[in-house]
Amino acid sequence: MLKAAFLSDIGLVRTVNEDSAFVQEQVHGWSLAIVADGMGGHQAGDVASKMAVEWIPQGLLPLDPAASEEELAERLKSAVELANAQIFEFASGRESYHGMGTTVVAVLANPSVAVIAHIGDSRAYRIREGRLEQLTQDHSLVNELLKSGQITREEADHHPRRNVLTRALGTEATIEVDVQSVYWRPGDLLLLCSDGLSGLVEQERILSTVLEESSLEHKVRRLVDEALAAGGDDNVTVVLLENVPQNGEASQQTREAR
Repeated sequence: MLKAAFLSDIGLVRTVNEDSAFVQEQVHGWSLAIVADGMGGHQAGDVASKMAVEWIPQGLLPLDPAASEEELAERLKSAVELANAQIFEFASGRESYHGMGTTVVAVLANPSVAVIAHIGDSRAYRIREGRLEQLTQDHSLVNELLKSGQITREEADHHPRRNVLTRALGTEATIEVDVQSVYWRPGDLLLLCSDGLSGLVEQERILSTVLEESSLEHKVRRLVDEALAAGGDDNVTVVLLENVPQNGEASQQTREAR
């Protein structure tokens, strides 16, 4: 069985929360989680991220409980591409929304495998046996500089252009989606987050918070509080998925971002 909790917060500086999140548990044997971090003026980022978390679930329906891992990866990729087309078309027809876009990290999981799709710098991590493993690679200028050896990890953490993306959902008519499958087992957790968490809170601190003996809801609240304590200069959104070895009733979670 999979359990999930999520929370989105406007932070301490921004006037609009341009992050969006969606979690749906145990639908035809699969759970879906999405984090999107919008960008663009005149609240366009807010619109883009909301469109992403609306269109990706629609693009996945109907889900086949007997679908193979490869089939699900293709379905998730197609759903993200559909969302990209919808956002791009919407923005192209409205001058005030030109150039709007959003990051997205989406996970479709059952108790054995998690299929992850992402664009931008929102991240997915796996927590297993006391270790935090980053599963996604940021589509950002700073990450490109880091991979090419032009800057160090320490320089990357404080680079003045660390928020510049090389890829985003909705800014172009077509988009390349990174898709991967990872295996996980009872006791593992998956963490999805916007850079309002990963950009402000050290990974060691994230890990220690997730490992606390508390409920998933308390853990996501504590992670958001850590980002606020670190300055809270961005919106912050956190999703935790837990792989637990027990049965339970299907449910769907929705929560308004505050």
